[in-house]
Amino acid sequence: MQPHSIYLHIPFCRHRCGYCDFNTYAGQEALVPAYVQALCSEARLLGKGAARRIPVHTIFFGGGTPSLLLPEHLEAILGALHEHFDVHSQAEVSLEANPGTLSRHYLETLRRLGVNRLSLGMQSAHPGELRLLERQHNYTDVIQAATWARQAGFDNLNLDLIFGLPEQALETWQRSLELALGLHPEHLALYALTLEHGTPFGRWARRGLLSVPDPDLAAEMYEWASETLDKFGYAQYEISNWVAGSMHREASPALACRHNLQYWRNLPYLGLGAGAHGFAGGRRTANLLAPGVYIQRLQASGEELAASDPWPVTPATQSAQVIERAAEIAETMMMGLRLTLEGVSDRAFQARFGQSLEQVFVRQIERLLRLGLLEWAGEDKDILRLTSKGRLLGNQVFVEFI
Repeated sequence: MQPHSIYLHIPFCRHRCGYCDFNTYAGQEALVPAYVQALCSEARLLGKGAARRIPVHTIFFGGGTPSLLLPEHLEAILGALHEHFDVHSQAEVSLEANPGTLSRHYLETLRRLGVNRLSLGMQSAHPGELRLLERQHNYTDVIQAATWARQAGFDNLNLDLIFGLPEQALETWQRSLELALGLHPEHLALYALTLEHGTPFGRWARRGLLSVPDPDLAAEMYEWASETLDKFGYAQYEISNWVAGSMHREASPALACRHNLQYWRNLPYLGLGAGAHGFAGGRRTANLLAPGVYIQRLQASGEELAASDPWPVTPATQSAQVIERAAEIAETMMMGLRLTLEGVSDRAFQARFGQSLEQVFVRQIERLLRLGLLEWAGEDKDILRLTSKGRLLGNQVFVEFI
């Protein structure tokens, strides 16, 4: 059976930031113990409901703020996953953390439990930008968290940063990235701010209370970051992700996030927790959003999935859509073209779908090649991928394959 990934959504935060569009909640930490039990129940149902024991090669705790969980909570969840799935001995186990929520002892305990990849939400090193983003930490907290992580034995550290903020100057973005590089992370994820509908930032922008980010300046920030990270020996393997320690340009480097690669390659993963999404068994699933209702549904469930519910549907599932071949092809192209090194392999595409890329998308490919947004790469020109120009205009490329 093809290896699966598991995503666990931890929706709790001490404070919900104004730009955040994720399924997160502040002030509901009292639900954490019951929520952890519900996650363990969902893991049991999914494991027992599968036709055979599922191999798992990546586990990702996302949020929200997963670092708000106590060590005993994480131990219980990881224990349930190992009990009900065939977790690889060298599985990548990632946890997202806010710098201000960590201690050296906590990080040492994470390593002992098997967490081997840490992702810190640095976002910026500039005090004013951190205030704008409503972050509850400062750059000193990031330094301390990274130091403790190294002392605890973490050798796979990611830093998240955001650029294209309202009224952000190029110089402050450059300084933030330079300070991040000074911590020598193995991985960097750089995201352009988007003013999402339904967030405070989105509402403030519509009312004229918040400046709309300058897209041209954001593009300049992105290009400067790409050039700078290349000089520092980081390989860009996805539109927003860079990894250190490899300059090989035709394949994803060793320390690339294996969990996220599962998404970008459109391979199967299970989503556990309130609001989590999954893609397995030919179905794309989405769990209900409210943590309290999620807990109630799992508390009321039995030892097995209902016979009328096809795997991987659980009592927490809000929607489950069968993914037809045409949709799977489109999603494979849209996700795979985000991978700036490996792109979409024509051989792999043919093995999966029985047709070549040009048999399915000849018109789109010819047009995008002509516009300089795509290129054929690799020794035998098997790889279709974005050009440098295409990385700036990714959405223009992706829409061609819908």
